[in-house]
Amino acid sequence: MTSPGVSGQVSAVEPSPPVATAPAPTRLRELVDLGLRTVGGVVAVVAAVLSAVLELLLATVRVGGHLVGASVLLAIAGNVLVSWFAIRAVGARWAMTLPAAAWFAVMVLAAGGTTEGDILLAGDNWVGFAVIFTGAIAFAVLAFRMILAQPAQPAQPARRSDGG
Repeated sequence: MTSPGVSGQVSAVEPSPPVATAPAPTRLRELVDLGLRTVGGVVAVVAAVLSAVLELLLATVRVGGHLVGASVLLAIAGNVLVSWFAIRAVGARWAMTLPAAAWFAVMVLAAGGTTEGDILLAGDNWVGFAVIFTGAIAFAVLAFRMILAQPAQPAQPARRSDGG
């Protein structure tokens, strides 16, 4: 395209076509981000399993011959904390299902007996039932809150008050 000018013809500079591939540093950053999110999910699952095992070990703690419900409080606090970590580490709301599934799997395995008759959660242990109930409720409440939470809205440009 040309346009007449003072000293003759001036050619306009045409923009170059956009590059279709992402530059190498951006691609590397995406791969590192994906790797860190994956590691975060694995850490959340391992933390949930360790929390469940610790809760099972503390379910039989007695003081003065009476069961103490310390593992019930640990189930609530641990499940809330590990769910929060999973959501933050993975960067998605669905990530809370990773530690929830691992925790439930450990509890199901603990509730079933072995062929030798060993069980980790006895039927006469109120703490074991309370751990399963409160741990499940903690995950359910967090999942319900995630369902009700509004999705993040993109930032709106600020409007000028002078109408311009």
